[in-house]
Amino acid sequence: MHNPFQQQLMDHSFRVIELARPLVAAIARRDRDLGSQVRRALNSVSLNLAEGIGSGAGIARLRFESARGSLFEARAGLRAAIAWGYVPAQQCAEALETSDRLAARLYGLSQR
Repeated sequence: MHNPFQQQLMDHSFRVIELARPLVAAIARRDRDLGSQVRRALNSVSLNLAEGIGSGAGIARLRFESARGSLFEARAGLRAAIAWGYVPAQQCAEALETSDRLAARLYGLSQR
């Protein structure tokens, strides 16, 4: 990837996965389905982002919107895990904050 902005976006999506990885493992120990769903949603964020970067304007916007939707799904999964008592809120804080910043960036891309 030759565009530094695009590389930063991809790195940001991978950072969210890195932060969520131990949380997803802890969730999956208590609720395999929820852990799997959060994992799939996080994968979808990076994959849709990459597809959007490699697509033309109209398709790119749709992929960025899909990435943002998957990110919201992953965030909801983390929040549900907190509500169920699978993981403590303070352990999720950095992953949720980092994903919130990525969501803002994805929103900007989907508005172009």
